[in-house]
Amino acid sequence: MRVALTVLALFAGATAYAQEAVELDVARKEAAAADPRLRQLELEAAQSALRLRGIEMERRPALSLEGQAQYQSDVVQFPFRPPDGGAPPMPPKDSYDAHLAVEQPILDPTTRARADVERARLAEAQARIRTTLFTLGQEVDEAFFAAALLQERENEVALAVTDLEARLSEARLRVEEGTALASEAESIEATLLQRRQDVIELRAGRRAALGRLAELTGRPRTADDRLVLPDAGARVAEARANLDAIRDRPEFARFARLRDQLEAQKKLVGAQEEPRVSAFARAGVGRPGLDFISRDFNPYWLAGVRVQWNPFRWGSPGRERELLALQQEAVRADEDAFARGLRRAVQEDLATLDQLDEAAPLDDRIVALRESIERETSARLEERVVTAADYVDKQTDVLEARLRRATHRVERARAQARFLTVLGLEVR
Repeated sequence: MRVALTVLALFAGATAYAQEAVELDVARKEAAAADPRLRQLELEAAQSALRLRGIEMERRPALSLEGQAQYQSDVVQFPFRPPDGGAPPMPPKDSYDAHLAVEQPILDPTTRARADVERARLAEAQARIRTTLFTLGQEVDEAFFAAALLQERENEVALAVTDLEARLSEARLRVEEGTALASEAESIEATLLQRRQDVIELRAGRRAALGRLAELTGRPRTADDRLVLPDAGARVAEARANLDAIRDRPEFARFARLRDQLEAQKKLVGAQEEPRVSAFARAGVGRPGLDFISRDFNPYWLAGVRVQWNPFRWGSPGRERELLALQQEAVRADEDAFARGLRRAVQEDLATLDQLDEAAPLDDRIVALRESIERETSARLEERVVTAADYVDKQTDVLEARLRRATHRVERARAQARFLTVLGLEVR
């Protein structure tokens, strides 16, 4: 007997060791890390780095090699003769030129402004990706709580199976002793088989929910894993007291980055109105060179400073800035509408939480009463005052009360998690 107990203890310890506690916040983090879309953050950063590198390279000298050959129908003719009476010089009608040109920007106010626009664009793109990834948490919640509800119901039904198995053994013993009819054992056995069918169905549904959770998190799950319901009552109370001030949803970050991007574009419009200064140089060989009447190939070079400024754009910069300002106002309107939508969305969850908080002590009281009635009926069954069918009815009432309490417990945790998720808060 002692050896058997030792073996059972070791088996129970091994089973407990094999079980893994699965928490909702951990599952969410695993799902976010496993989502292929997470790579888009790195890809956007890599693309932006290349664009910024390109803008930075515009500060470097620009080199170009150019060659040209042309023939023209007419050239300059001089209306005088030289003192020696010879023919006046005439430039050639065919010309050739090959040169190396260098241009070095000295002052370009748009360079920094364009880099700021690109950084703002990157921040907005990454915020948009995080907004997309946020919906993944809701999928994890659906799979997690679906499996958790089936787990709790399976636990309650398993307790009922254990109790019915004990009662069936007692009934069969009485039948063998001739103190009870066979129908009593058959009545208990039929209910027991039905409960075992319920366990099979619940386990199948739980495996399916765990399979969805495994696909989302990228981590295999087994039937031995136990889902731990989060108790976020304190965080819910804190969030409820500061409902209007919470701005933790990734959408709010994206709204802010959109406004930053539009502001950077406004500064770029202003930078485009300022003058740009660059130095240039050119060296080459041509016929003619700088001496346009020469018929020989001559080397040449030239250098200077170029200023570009377009102060008269007929109000175009002002219109562009006004358009960007209107877009900023539109973003603020969208943000306000989104915030109001969140406040409306959490009202149902708050009402559900209030209802479940009030129902919790009633659930406990109902279960306690049903269990008391079941114990009394069990004692009367042993005394042969009631039939097995009467006991099965009372045991079913206990199971239904327990299932209702377990369902409310999962629904309460789910409503808490949904409330916090809608607000963009972590569930811990």
